[in-house]
Amino acid sequence: MEFTGFLGNDAIKRRLSGAFASGRVAHSYLICGPEGSGRHTLARLLSAAMECTGDKRTVPCGVCPGCRKALAGIHPDIITVDDTEHKAMTVDPIRAARSDMFIRPNEGLRKIYIIPRGQDMNESAQNALLKILEEPPDYGVFLILSTSAERLLPTIRSRCAELQLGPVEERDALPFLQARFPEQPENTLRAAYLRAGGFLGQALTLLQTEEDPAVAGLAAAYAARDRMALLRALLPMEKYKREQLTQVLRQLRESICAAMEQRSGLDTAMQSAAQMVASRSGAELLQAACDLQTAIDSLDANASAGAVIGWLAMKLR
Repeated sequence: MEFTGFLGNDAIKRRLSGAFASGRVAHSYLICGPEGSGRHTLARLLSAAMECTGDKRTVPCGVCPGCRKALAGIHPDIITVDDTEHKAMTVDPIRAARSDMFIRPNEGLRKIYIIPRGQDMNESAQNALLKILEEPPDYGVFLILSTSAERLLPTIRSRCAELQLGPVEERDALPFLQARFPEQPENTLRAAYLRAGGFLGQALTLLQTEEDPAVAGLAAAYAARDRMALLRALLPMEKYKREQLTQVLRQLRESICAAMEQRSGLDTAMQSAAQMVASRSGAELLQAACDLQTAIDSLDANASAGAVIGWLAMKLR
């Protein structure tokens, strides 16, 4: 099996390649790993391999109609099962998928159902899924993606081939990141890799995310020890909604934590963090991080934005 774009996890690659070579592909796979671990990439490659009509020695071939449609996300027999209107995934989409599975594929070799939020299925949804996992039609496949296998019922896990994704080794990750961000210095790429715990999706997010101007202004004023600039940056935030202010304060705290990491000898991918290292002591950074966490907790407890900003104006100096 070919794994273009899916780095690391060599044991899983060998296992899946052996399954396709022997024709013993499972009817249900549980793909587990944290955000950015490659769950969606692997599910897309698995789906393409199952629908591939090209050379069976190199599935997915990437050339046949089945592969091209699967990789582009437009194959009619690869169906996403989700409940976007609810935080917890309810039973209705699972029941709909269960009924639909008994209609034969439109054009593909298999009918594949991808559940992207397996960890969010409530117990009723999982029990409904269990019924079809016990006796699926020969062409039916479920790919269940989850941040944690433990969030699923043991009876679900026992009927799936479980694939636990791990971090990518640095020797594989850094060339990939260098190809994506050739303008970034190696120490910045390594810092993003380490901060992401070796998970490339998280590293890409860190390197692609542009810092909020409000956060950058606060960080610059704090780094410059400019009390008036800090107040000018803080006071307009009294009119922010709680959610908006919480996001700004979380990002500022992440920047301060990154500055503490850099003081301990680690590189950082955040420019604002580097500014604070030169002017603030470790004790000052730790106190600011604690104060910001208190402010965030207060917002979560329904304190008003005005009250929180007033408190921070006295604490951050």
